[in-house]
Amino acid sequence: MNTAGDDLRPDPDRLLAAVQAEETQRRRGRLKIFFGACPGVGKTYAMLQALHERRREGVAVLLGVVETHGRSDTEALLQGLPRLPSRSIDYRGRTLSEFDLDAALASDAALIAIDELAHSNVPGSRHAKRWQDVTELLDAGFDVYTTLNVQHLESLHDVVAAITGIRVRETVPDHVFDRADEVTLIDLSAEDLIKRLHAGKVYMGEAARTAIDRFFRPGNLIALRELALRRVAERVDAQMRAYRSQKAIEAVWPARERLLVAVGDGDDEPLLRSAMRLATRLEADWIVVHVDRTAAQTEKNKREQVMALLSQARRLGAEVSTVAGDDVAGTLVELARERNANRVMLGWRPRPGWKRLLNPPMVERIRRLAPDIEISLIGLPVQARSARRVGAEDALRPRHPYLWASTVCATTTLIAWPLSHIFDLSNIVMLFLLAVVLVSLRWGRRAGAWAALLAVLCFDFFFVPPQWSFAVSDSQYLFTFVLMLAVALIIGQLTARLRFAVIAMRQRERRSGLLMGLSNALSGALTVEQIVEIAVQVLESRFDVNIALAIPDADHRIHDRAGGSAAMDLSIAQWVLDRGETAGAGTGTLSATTGRYLPLKAPMRVRGVLIVEPKHADTLPWLRPEDLDALEACAGQIAVALERVHFVEVARDALVQMEGERMRNTLLLTLSHDLRTPLTGILGAAEVAAQRAGGSAIEELLRQIVAQARAMQRLLDNLLQLAKLQSGMARLEKQWHSLEEIVGSTLRQVEATQGTHRLQLHLPPDMPLIEVDGLLLERALVNLLDNAFKYTPEGTTVELRVRLEGSEVIIEVADDGPGLPVADPRILFEPFRRGQPESSVLGMGLGLALVERIAQMHGGKIDVRQKPPHGTIFTLRFPKGVLPPEEAAV
Repeated sequence: MNTAGDDLRPDPDRLLAAVQAEETQRRRGRLKIFFGACPGVGKTYAMLQALHERRREGVAVLLGVVETHGRSDTEALLQGLPRLPSRSIDYRGRTLSEFDLDAALASDAALIAIDELAHSNVPGSRHAKRWQDVTELLDAGFDVYTTLNVQHLESLHDVVAAITGIRVRETVPDHVFDRADEVTLIDLSAEDLIKRLHAGKVYMGEAARTAIDRFFRPGNLIALRELALRRVAERVDAQMRAYRSQKAIEAVWPARERLLVAVGDGDDEPLLRSAMRLATRLEADWIVVHVDRTAAQTEKNKREQVMALLSQARRLGAEVSTVAGDDVAGTLVELARERNANRVMLGWRPRPGWKRLLNPPMVERIRRLAPDIEISLIGLPVQARSARRVGAEDALRPRHPYLWASTVCATTTLIAWPLSHIFDLSNIVMLFLLAVVLVSLRWGRRAGAWAALLAVLCFDFFFVPPQWSFAVSDSQYLFTFVLMLAVALIIGQLTARLRFAVIAMRQRERRSGLLMGLSNALSGALTVEQIVEIAVQVLESRFDVNIALAIPDADHRIHDRAGGSAAMDLSIAQWVLDRGETAGAGTGTLSATTGRYLPLKAPMRVRGVLIVEPKHADTLPWLRPEDLDALEACAGQIAVALERVHFVEVARDALVQMEGERMRNTLLLTLSHDLRTPLTGILGAAEVAAQRAGGSAIEELLRQIVAQARAMQRLLDNLLQLAKLQSGMARLEKQWHSLEEIVGSTLRQVEATQGTHRLQLHLPPDMPLIEVDGLLLERALVNLLDNAFKYTPEGTTVELRVRLEGSEVIIEVADDGPGLPVADPRILFEPFRRGQPESSVLGMGLGLALVERIAQMHGGKIDVRQKPPHGTIFTLRFPKGVLPPEEAAV
């Protein structure tokens, strides 16, 4: 025998899923995140303290990556903890240290500490992000301690940017944070954190003053602290709901205010506004839910009212849900327990007395089912009858089930009349009960209740003595009437519920089948055209609507439909693409159009717009909540497919470009080597011949050959050096040099090309030593001066200015020439690009490209700008380096 406790037993499917999850988690390492609002609150310090505690417990710990930022108290905690040597990676001529993932995987440690989870690894590492390294360690069974700031969470970094004005580029997906086994909040008040900054315990020197002025303002710190507290509270709330689900706990735990608002198909806007005010006052989450009792058979006008209410709820900031359920009160209670909502808000309107008798108030039913849930009633205005009238067809539709129920009862009476002379009245009762079942199965519970009442009346009037009268001669028939009515009502209600459940199940099955079919079809699509064709074909056949897809170009602009038959308004489609919000019919934005525009939101960006247009202007079948949810799910799958194809094309183009670069570099290296030897011979022979000409007429020709050969030699040198730099064959040989010596050597090399140009040198006498590759910097200066001499008229002035700004060396080459010949000056630094495509000046457009590459290898950059009133200024910037103490002493 079933007992009341049987209903509280955990769901076997949930138990099985929980066991499987526990088994997977058992094989996986445990992740603990030390979480803070901003740098300086003590996350690394707390992590190191925890490591010492675990080491005293006998756990084999290992320091993978720890960033102390020069903080003495944090560095003191490193003592006694084994540390993993870092891995050196060469990147753009610099040697950088990174976390050695392979060494960590091969270690005997059980717990590894990895600081700064959001860190981006150096290109060339196995993973692009440090959190991916952590994930691999966890999958291998290692426990990991790590640190994270709230601004690095993917879902919050834009919010932080709006608060602080600083956009964070390094982010961690929220699922990494949510899947952590433990999150420890390291909290510090804004006042205490600012005191730590002034005391030099967060940043040192100038960095501390800059941080206080730009980021660590009291308002910023308070806002970040609230974000961190809220995010941790959301995580704890999700854990509590998961625990209640696993343990099948029915009672609501009011640990956090959560409001469930039930809306119908009437004018419930006052209810939404009241709910928003209450949720704001309580600082609570609120969920607006519509319980669909008719299983996709709601009239058109009611569907539009429901969709308008749900759209308004989204705009007001609520979470929106549509669920199918025959019992509204039971469905609301079930959803409230599932979402741990401790308060239910309902709208209330006065109703006639007979309606209250046939349908008890919702409040009483919810209170009986869930006495632990608070109920709030909001008075709503009584709707005028005229406001609910629609067209003639809609006005007649509600009466059709009752007419059919009456017709079935009349037909049953006609069939039963001749049979009453053969069979007993008990058999006639069964015939009427069968009619009630059929009516309930076909037209629902209300029609079934009407059929049950008519069946009792027909049975009494036509078959119970005295016939043709409602009078009863035998009192036992009164009991028969009551029993027959009760049985008919119960059977009718059960049949209607069964019908409702079957319809709802079919809808879910159709939606699942649609998503599965669309997913399978899109998985084989290799081009955007194939995706568009599949989407249009599947969605038009499923929803009986016109579909079109609009795909933006490389500039994120929509020009026309990519495919489909639906009409498209270009301005609306562009608005949806830019905003990532739904617009069109049934929404609060641009609702005058007949179609609905859905953004194709992929994980990275909006990939296009899905346009849905009804085939018949008087019907909007896709406005049903379940159909709209299915369309949005399909739009998500289409967007993911488009993004997949996009990245496949990007990877393919990158591969082709890399192969082209490799072939070009190989060709340049080969060509440079093969031409250098004969060119050197030509140059040597011409110089010897010019010396022996002895003032003859041939001497001038030989000297021109020498000048052109030297120019060709410099061109080949640039070609060879650029090919080496791009192929990675060249390495920086940084040493401490005197800038005066580099400039002097440069001036000697450009004497042949200077001609009649006047060269002015501005070099401070107290310039310190700089850490550079002397040969490469000399090459860069030669190219800059040679470029100035080439493209400025003879007799003009060229200036070479050198100065020191902080830790940067600034070298400027300014001329009095015609200025920049192109609209975008940056193209001058691209290989084989010249400012004057058709020019008599010798060159291939390699000199400035080589200068930019050399500047980047030194950690600097090259810029160009106009010199007023005419001329050009090239500015080369690079760090001077930090002089070692022993060199500085000398």
